[in-house]
Parts: sequence; structure tokens; C-alpha cells
Amino acid sequence: MSPSRYTYLGPEGTFTEAALRTLPEAATRELIPMVSVPATLDAVRSGEAAAALVPIENSVEGGVTATLDELATGEPLMIYREVLLPIAFALLVRPGVQLSDVKTVTGHPVAQPQVRKWLAEHLPEAVWESAASNADGARLVQEGRYDAAFAGEFAAPTYGLVPLVSDIHDAQNAQTRFVLVGRPARPASRTGADKTSVVIWLGDDHPGALLELLQEYAARGVNMMRIESRPTGEGIGRYCFSVDCEGHITDRRVAEALMGLKRTCPKVRFLGSYPRAGVDLADVAELRNGTTDAEFAAATDWLARCQDGRA
Repeated sequence: MSPSRYTYLGPEGTFTEAALRTLPEAATRELIPMVSVPATLDAVRSGEAAAALVPIENSVEGGVTATLDELATGEPLMIYREVLLPIAFALLVRPGVQLSDVKTVTGHPVAQPQVRKWLAEHLPEAVWESAASNADGARLVQEGRYDAAFAGEFAAPTYGLVPLVSDIHDAQNAQTRFVLVGRPARPASRTGADKTSVVIWLGDDHPGALLELLQEYAARGVNMMRIESRPTGEGIGRYCFSVDCEGHITDRRVAEALMGLKRTCPKVRFLGSYPRAGVDLADVAELRNGTTDAEFAAATDWLARCQDGRA
């Protein structure tokens, strides 16, 4: 394994690269762009890279399905960091192209819902074609295959393009969440402002099956931050669930919720406990009564005393 090499969803000039460069360690690593999310993560699985940064969630479009599916299948990987990046697009064109000249546009599929209203207002007749990434769309414009691309304005110099329009977004304060993924090892240390991610498979489809899953969290006072269903590929109606919750695996409430899931579900894949991005300890909500580690320890001690006849 190369400890000095990180991969990311490329090519050069993607929002993923911009997010990766916000990490202090990126300055001392060789950053390698890859053509797709599977290729980015497979480089970690094969040992060609120590870690990979990939998009996992967008505040407008929701989960990035390619990443969710890759983390749920294949050789296990773990999340060690997350990065939140504000997202605004520029319409990149070749020098001299005017807005009236734009008949075809391209960008990553996740970008389209974020600029749909702008397109309808300013380029209602333009035909959209998806690209592997926003930067790859810029490359295709450079090659003359499309008239314009929605990408980060910072990508323009890389591909010899100019931003015809900047700061395009249908939703204010849009963000994309990225995760730094490596091979399984000891999770990052608890900070007090953490997130734990898992993938959960249900044993069978019966009334209340999902409710039973949710109750493993609710009964222990664990706040679920995200839950998304993804098809397992085993047939219509067969789904697994990608879940993020507040807390760290070393927190008693989280540990017991995960044990409950492991007891009742045929398969649970632990994806990591890691610091929440953009959250200070002062902003973390107080735990509900009965869910602190001390209260779990006191309950365990009480049970032991009952079993020993000392209660």
C-alpha cells in the first residue's frame, strides 16, 4: 500500500478534488484522479492508495448512489473523515461562446437537480447530457463535444474554458458531503461530536420490519441522521438500508444499538465512527435522560447486583 497516495473522483477540477484539498494531509500526499467512484475505491481495496475521497450525499439530491452501493458491497472499507463543501456552479464555455450559442450542456447527474430552475429560465431549449463528473463535462466542452458544462469555476483554467455565468444554484446554501475512505482498522478516536455509519439488511419482509430496525436506535436514545434504502440486487422488494446516526461506536448507547441490530438482522456492515464535519462540541445537543455512558454503566451494575442477590 502506498501511504502517500490518495485517490479521488476525477478528473482534475472536480468538487471532490476541491474537498480533498481542504484536508491538511492532502498537502503531503500524491493526489490521483480516478474515472469513477468504483475505480476510486478499488484503488484502496487493491492497496494502490491509502485512502480515497468520494461524494456520498448532497443536500439537494440526497445520497450519491454509486458511493452508497460500493460501500455496501465488495471488500469492506471504512469511513475515517467527512468533508462538507458548499456547492455553486459556473457555466463553463470555450472562449467566445455566448449564452445564445449554448444548445447542449453537460455535468454530473447530481448537478442537474441543483441547476434545473436556472436552466429552465435561461436555457430552456438546451439539451442536457450527463458526464462522469462535472470536471469531465468541462473536458468534453474543451474537446468541442458540448457547448457548456456546469462545474466549479475553479475548473475553468484547467480546461482552457471561461465562466460565462457564475454562482449558479437553485437552492441557497447547497452542500455536498464527502467521505475519506480507507481499509478497515480501528475507528477514529471519539471526539464527542461524532457520526457512525452502517449498512443493514433485513431478514425478511414482514409488517413492522423497518420499525423494528428503527426501534434499536430509538430505544437507546440514538438520533438517526440519515436512512436510505438501496436495492440488494437479489430481486424486487429486496433492500438494504444505509444509516448514519449521531455518536461513536464506543458510546454505550450506540454500541448497544449496533449489538441489537447484529442480533436481529442477517447482516450488518460497520462503515465507521468518525468526527462530524462542521460541528463544535458546544453545538452538540445534550443527551436524553438515561442514555449517557454513566447511566448505562449504572444499569449494568444494578443488573449484576440483582443477579448476585445484592439488589
